[in-house]
Amino acid sequence: MKTLAATQVSRWIEQEAERLGTANPAESLVINCLVELDKHWLADAPAARFELTVTLQRQAAERVPVAISLRGLDADSTSACDFSLARPILLDRVHIAKPWGQEIWYTGVEQRGVCGFVAESGDSVPLPWMLETVAPWLTGGARELVLLKILDPLPAAVWGDLYFELHEEKREVYVVTHVDRSAWPDGTGAIRFGFDPERRASYASDADFRAAYRASVAAYEAVRRTIDKQLDIRREEEGIALDAPVPPRQLMAWQAALEAGLLRHEQLLREEMEAFTRFLPLRVGDVVKVPCYTPHALQHGVRTVEFQTPVYERKILSFAQKVLTQQHWDTDDGVALMALEPEAEEPFFVCYRDDDVLGEKIVDFADFEVQRWLLQPGASHRIELAGSYALVMAIEGEVAVGECRLLPEQACLVPATMVSAVLAQRGNAAATVLVARPA
Repeated sequence: MKTLAATQVSRWIEQEAERLGTANPAESLVINCLVELDKHWLADAPAARFELTVTLQRQAAERVPVAISLRGLDADSTSACDFSLARPILLDRVHIAKPWGQEIWYTGVEQRGVCGFVAESGDSVPLPWMLETVAPWLTGGARELVLLKILDPLPAAVWGDLYFELHEEKREVYVVTHVDRSAWPDGTGAIRFGFDPERRASYASDADFRAAYRASVAAYEAVRRTIDKQLDIRREEEGIALDAPVPPRQLMAWQAALEAGLLRHEQLLREEMEAFTRFLPLRVGDVVKVPCYTPHALQHGVRTVEFQTPVYERKILSFAQKVLTQQHWDTDDGVALMALEPEAEEPFFVCYRDDDVLGEKIVDFADFEVQRWLLQPGASHRIELAGSYALVMAIEGEVAVGECRLLPEQACLVPATMVSAVLAQRGNAAATVLVARPA
């Protein structure tokens, strides 16, 4: 059996399909090979090895892949995983612990975790096994997917607040799915988003505002690092790596035992620093479009679905805990880059509306778009793929995407070969669905 590097596989499939042609009377033909896949997301990791079987079906004047089977050759591999390219594929989830709570990934591929495609058997294979081999038919050619995740902050104030950060390339959109009423009794949470216009106007120039904000962050960072050094001593005593998450209750207890004057000083400087920024209220269903260069920090107890550009970059301006993924803040660069003027909000573009279906384009970035569909009981609507894939996530209610049924917070990939897919409400309650696809 032929052995190929993963990057060679799609071309090999095209060549085999052309060689076999349509002269053979059989409706379906099967080809297979062994694949070696470089685990580029890990340092110095051995290549993954698996057997790939592709079913080619005669369609008009050519043969095209309609199904694939993958069987790992490593000792810990499961049995073969079978996938049809004519139906949506369920996405597996990976939970990533964060200092402020957790992220739940659906399409992430990096050292901290690799998401997967769920086969008909219920087993899963890592996303790269398919993205690196059958991308022309699975995604329309993309080897990276729009990043889809859930941000699930702790309900505790400060402890559940995310980094105040900005991005130069990465574009994000948040859709609020839950606000913890133990943190926000009236159901209105918040995101720290840009800067307070009155505070900005109190300075003679924007340069003075930036300098004053930078000085405030520097003062807070000094006391923050004093606290973090003392907490690191406790980490070492407990045998916990200095870059590993600590259970929140344990970390809260450690910090509460520190000298009271130090903690009061930290609170005072934090409040002074945060007074430069602006809060936006958030309720369930709200959408936040995060442009590049806009500093932002989702607040505690506000659970969101996030779609973002598959680029891993950020500038951390400040954080009220120790940052575990890097040794420093990026405040100097961030202050120089940060946008002070918020972008004007635009109304959502209505894609479709009737008595039972409402479709809205909630974000239209240069590299991807996201639509939100509301389906009343019994309603359905067909979406067109335009030569690429789509990511579909159920937010409320139950929805069928072709033959794939999704409950809230389940998601699937609709292969590019499907051309279109029907979203159909199931159960007794109306369904809300998010659909993302590359531009």
